[in-house]
Amino acid sequence: MVRQAIISDIHGNLEALQAVLEDIDRQNVDRIVCLGDIVGYGPNPRECLDLAMGFHWSILGNHDDAALHNPEGFSSGAEKAIFWTREQLENSDSDPETVRRRLEFLDELPRRQRENGYQFVHGSPRDPLNEYVFPEDVHNVRKMEVLFSLVERACFQGHTHVPGIFLSDGRFLPPTELGAGYLLTPDHKAMINVGSVGQPRDGDWRSCYVLLDGDRVFFRRVDYDVDRTVAKIHGEPDLDDFLGDRLREGR
Repeated sequence: MVRQAIISDIHGNLEALQAVLEDIDRQNVDRIVCLGDIVGYGPNPRECLDLAMGFHWSILGNHDDAALHNPEGFSSGAEKAIFWTREQLENSDSDPETVRRRLEFLDELPRRQRENGYQFVHGSPRDPLNEYVFPEDVHNVRKMEVLFSLVERACFQGHTHVPGIFLSDGRFLPPTELGAGYLLTPDHKAMINVGSVGQPRDGDWRSCYVLLDGDRVFFRRVDYDVDRTVAKIHGEPDLDDFLGDRLREGR
């Protein structure tokens, strides 16, 4: 059985990504896949892209897409960060071939992958790029019915930065309730939000990712040098300080 690490929402946070990759290296995985938003918000988009190019595959996230095109529906701080990120990618100190390779990598990212009844998206099964699925959406019965109608066995996603498992019986299970992991079975379709490497928003500042060992899902939290990332953001005039401050709070 394939043992894989599923990560998402790196958001240019190099310290977080490096810490997660070190943890993954100790888990004896066969491959690493990424569900998008490699860039955006954080201070090291180029370095994170270079590492992502070594993954088995990656999915297009809405911030990745915005770095190439025009951001839509972004807050002022997120939009400002995207334009700064684009400048870093297009006008870096790297040679022209490296710039071309990074931009082509982003441009060629797919919006969805499917394997063995599992699908992998950034947002949701209905809108793989932009739709959010929050824990409170379990109360929106119609929305969840539509989403699960598009899931064969399970869907892995990111985008909200809030980890946990949605089940087709109307439950949401946060990682703190899963103990020794969760076994995916044909009895309950599932949507698994793998959380965020670079900007968690569930009140826990530590990076989050998922190990998928056969059909069993494990959530992992990883400490990283958050103060170093915050200092980098504070030191860049074109990135709002708030983008760094929120990292310490996991919000």
